[in-house]
Amino acid sequence: MSYSEFALHSLRSNQEISGDSVPILVAKRLEGKVALITGGASGIGASTAKLFARHGAKVVIVDIQDDLGSLICNENQNIEFIHCDVTQENDVKNAVDTTISKYGKLDIMFSNAGFAGSSRSFEISTYNIDDFKKFFDVNVNGAFLCAKHAARVMMPVKKGSIIFTSSVASVINGETSHGYAVSKHAVVGLTKNLCVELGQYGIRVNCISPYGVATPMMTKILGLDQGKCEEIVHESANLKGIAVKAEDVAEAVVYLGSDESRYISGLNLVIDGGYSVTTPAFKMAVAAHFSNQ
Repeated sequence: MSYSEFALHSLRSNQEISGDSVPILVAKRLEGKVALITGGASGIGASTAKLFARHGAKVVIVDIQDDLGSLICNENQNIEFIHCDVTQENDVKNAVDTTISKYGKLDIMFSNAGFAGSSRSFEISTYNIDDFKKFFDVNVNGAFLCAKHAARVMMPVKKGSIIFTSSVASVINGETSHGYAVSKHAVVGLTKNLCVELGQYGIRVNCISPYGVATPMMTKILGLDQGKCEEIVHESANLKGIAVKAEDVAEAVVYLGSDESRYISGLNLVIDGGYSVTTPAFKMAVAAHFSNQ
């Protein structure tokens, strides 16, 4: 059978399976699932919400950015928006309870809301403790509350997937502020501890650790537009030829939320094109030495 004949045969088969004139060429990997995504109004959260919906999930996004959240809902009938500050337990509880009330279950909790601080250099001798605490309020306490209330409704049915957003800062050091780095390390620790506790209830717990995605959060911190941020990230990246996008991270979250990863738990999935496994400092120093001669 030639390639063209095989393609035509596959197309006809998909049409027969779908029962309509539009072929289903890609399986909807989250069909029938209900997902709640924090920090879902922009960046990685928004990209993930849209991709979840395309894969058949009913999605509830929560955020403090009401206008952006509402805009996403207006564009997709399978996405709902709820105002929620993840540092407030009543807000998180309400988001979970509202999701259960509307859809009857919660299959996936994607705890993605985060705080990155500013671009200022934070030396330990002058580091403000209130700034340090804010990283934990959002990145760690917020993640803890999301897991607490997701587990509350997942444990009785003995299934579910909880996914956190950590950062490549959880596996490398010295490139971010102390508060950001420590909080993201803590998210990995929370992931692994919850994996042990919740495994007996059939609940999987994983996290993702992306490398510099040019989200609105990143562009704001650097004071640069998306294109320039992507240029800088690509220049410093280990894997060339690809500019990492929020959609690339969203694909990883779909995998961890789907049944394709049904026996994966306790994983910190690093999405960095190998950045964290190489140290370019020596090569850069040598290049700088010869360029100055």
